[in-house]
Amino acid sequence: MSTLNRILIVDDEQSMRELLSIMLRKEGYEVVTADNGEKALKAVQNDIFDLVITDLKMPQMDGMSLLKAVKESLPDTIVIIITAFGTTEGAEKARKLGAYDYIGKPFNNDEIKLVIQNALEKRHLRKENVLLKREIESRTGFENFIGKSEPMQRVFSLIRQVADTASTVLVSGESGTGKELVARAIHFNSARKSKPFVTINCGALPETLLESELFGYMKGAFTGAVANKQGLFEAANGGTIFLDEISATTLALQIKLLRVRQEREFKRLGGTADIKVDVRVIAASNRDLQNEVAKGAFREDLYYRLNVIPIHLPPLRERKEDIALLVDYYLRKKASGREAKSMTPDALKVLLNYRWPGNVRELENVIERLTIISTGDTIRLENFPDTIKNISPCPELVPLDIPAGGIELESLLQNAERTLLYKALDKAGGVKTEAAKLLGLSFRSFRHRLRKYEHTS
Repeated sequence: MSTLNRILIVDDEQSMRELLSIMLRKEGYEVVTADNGEKALKAVQNDIFDLVITDLKMPQMDGMSLLKAVKESLPDTIVIIITAFGTTEGAEKARKLGAYDYIGKPFNNDEIKLVIQNALEKRHLRKENVLLKREIESRTGFENFIGKSEPMQRVFSLIRQVADTASTVLVSGESGTGKELVARAIHFNSARKSKPFVTINCGALPETLLESELFGYMKGAFTGAVANKQGLFEAANGGTIFLDEISATTLALQIKLLRVRQEREFKRLGGTADIKVDVRVIAASNRDLQNEVAKGAFREDLYYRLNVIPIHLPPLRERKEDIALLVDYYLRKKASGREAKSMTPDALKVLLNYRWPGNVRELENVIERLTIISTGDTIRLENFPDTIKNISPCPELVPLDIPAGGIELESLLQNAERTLLYKALDKAGGVKTEAAKLLGLSFRSFRHRLRKYEHTS
């Protein structure tokens, strides 16, 4: 069942429960009833409701006590109190405790239907405004996607083809290539663009926290769960969810993701109700998921469910004709309203020859640093850190021959070490212990070597 427009009616009079139930079900709401405050509180603690209508005078737990308990468990839930014993003081107390309205019996049916409709619309708009504010801060279609190269033109074409479909998309590519930009471009060029776009980095959270973020939880599901919480799949209902670094998920969590993808439903942690959602899934990984499947680290059935439309982002070193465009874009972006700085031809040539193990993200960071540390209106070669300006233009780690002008061995070795460190880190999905194993180093040695270059990445 869905949590959309779910109403809990609490009254010790059966006739009142039946009257409200029949009336509200005819209006299209999903209705649950309870004949006392204790049963209502139990229902609230085991489920999530959009609105609670409660009588004021009830034996054992009255409406005021229930109102307070509901607001502690479900702060966003609307509570309306109905009573035949209404007073100004009672109404004021109810509003201070968080009641939306305080209605006297007998009430006009049309009046209470209008109150409920307005309350639910206000709640819906409040949630949408929060999501919209987040989206506006980071919304993008193609405007931040720079590239004239053939590989990027193929990516743009594929995005346009799949954007307005419901198909699941799997975006692959090295770290820093712009996988989230692809997801945003797909969403904001689709029919879902007015709905939420929700992102989560699966590799940034431990399994238990990631599961609760994705699916939400009920009060008491674990230590610290002091109130029911909506998950990101619910927050993305009608829109798109972007699961970045999905290869970092455990096999146990992958089973739950498979169910959401196949059945479009899930359960909150500690909950029993099935929650249905309409969410488009876009996943991304910097690891080869086919290799992960072969190693038994990723479920094959989930892989095929995600890999309906594969989009691969090329590394920056494979689309060097885009570097000058990106440099110009980032120079203007980092200018912060002032006139953008220019770059000398020899400085730009160094950027073209560099291998960019951190891809576009690394390029942006380098441009930001150069914009800050360079004096005057022009960025020159002397402004560059040694790890970039002294590299050999040869694409290999070790040149096949020594050029006539000679080489700087120390710089070449540093560049080789730096490139291999970051390649190992990318291949290991950011896990340093695994990257160290790939290079035959101890974790301590790997960390020590990496620290020499972290300030330039």
